[in-house]
Amino acid sequence: MDEVSSTPGEITGMLKACSGGNREAMDKLVPLVYQELRRQAHRYLSRERANHTLQTTALVHEAYLRLIEQRFVDWQNRAHFFGLSANMMRRILVKYAVSQNRLKRGGKDEKLPLEEALCVAVEERDVDLLALDQALNELAKLDERQARIVELRYFGDLTIEETAEVLSISTATVKRDWNMAKAWLRAELSGGET
Repeated sequence: MDEVSSTPGEITGMLKACSGGNREAMDKLVPLVYQELRRQAHRYLSRERANHTLQTTALVHEAYLRLIEQRFVDWQNRAHFFGLSANMMRRILVKYAVSQNRLKRGGKDEKLPLEEALCVAVEERDVDLLALDQALNELAKLDERQARIVELRYFGDLTIEETAEVLSISTATVKRDWNMAKAWLRAELSGGET
């Protein structure tokens, strides 16, 4: 699919047209957001093991199918759309990891590199995708907003400003919660070792 240039305002306008379940508007939106969805999917998959069998296109298409099933979503803006797409892709990959989990069958655990953003230590670490998902679910029980910020920043690759816009909070709050969540996740994923 060719990349179609558009402004954030155009995408937001198209998303608002989709809010009432307008299928035609959603179909027109796809070319406007397809390349960004591909970049998002590629970022996710680049963190997976080298021989991962799920391809970028398949992840984009699965996420898109789930997005269009979201009838009557009151789309706020493009950041909201890409935040939800990040959530969808995370869930797809976790479901995939669970179904492919060879650990129960004597295989190796599936690893995913954890970006510097979540790792205070200098060296890059590998983190089990299922462990990361479980840690995020635990964080959500403690502080749902912090978990959402991690999802939007780490998985959705949204900026501080875009995250603040999606969550309708200040950038200062996003920065503070982001730092607290990173520290909590680092401790959780390292088994409490700091």
